[in-house]
Amino acid sequence: MKLRKVTAATVAVLALATAATACSSNDKGDGGSSGGGSKKIKIGIKFDQPGIGQKTPQGYTGFDVDVATYVAKQLGYDAGQIEWKESKSADRETMLQRGDVEFIAASYSITPEREQKVDFAGPYLLAHQDVLLRADEKKIKAPADLNSKKLCSVTGSTSAQNVHDKLAPKANLLEYPTYSACLTGLQNGAVDALTTDDSILAGYASQDAFKGKFKLGGFKMTNENYGIGVKKGSDLKAKINSALEKMVSDGEWQKAVDKNFGPADYKNEPAPKIGNIVQ
Repeated sequence: MKLRKVTAATVAVLALATAATACSSNDKGDGGSSGGGSKKIKIGIKFDQPGIGQKTPQGYTGFDVDVATYVAKQLGYDAGQIEWKESKSADRETMLQRGDVEFIAASYSITPEREQKVDFAGPYLLAHQDVLLRADEKKIKAPADLNSKKLCSVTGSTSAQNVHDKLAPKANLLEYPTYSACLTGLQNGAVDALTTDDSILAGYASQDAFKGKFKLGGFKMTNENYGIGVKKGSDLKAKINSALEKMVSDGEWQKAVDKNFGPADYKNEPAPKIGNIVQ
């Protein structure tokens, strides 16, 4: 009888110890950062910009995706550990401030206003506002030639208005709901030019359906310094800067440019130096 009591007590102790160990193990694994193969990193990108950041049935593609994947690898994450989050332009600062993502690479231009809310690593690409033209267009050789021409941009964008206000006051501004709609209009002659960042234009023009049909004007009407956004005060900024420097030095940066923008004959600027913001 006494032996049975001891055995029962021993079993109870062992059961409690086993449960405690299992609980401790699960807590550690669910934490993410120390769970070995289960750790994840959440990265914000655009889902709807061909050549920059696009979600497709086969996965995610674009220059920003390639840059972010490279950076993540330098931080200790392989491609399978990345959780991509859509980062629309209006949501980027809020996503970083809330901690929804660790960093954002989404054609994210560094500006003084944004730097008050978030920090930026980079820049990693110097883009410019430009125009996309039909490949056989010969009359539009400078911004002033856009006067009396139909200039398209997406609804809510300031790109076309900037051209109208500063360079071509007689341009006929047209707003379409999407860049794809502008491209269709450009292709069929309903519009004469499409304007936004040259990197974005090159991405769209590089799609299989449009290869050889368009060309960039090369006007470089503004400077857009693309940076990787992180939460204010995050120590990731320095680590990402180191990763970007390595990507340039080992040639992977140029490979990503050629891969994503090459079909549009994109004349990219050299890789910018970290911290060098071109006004």
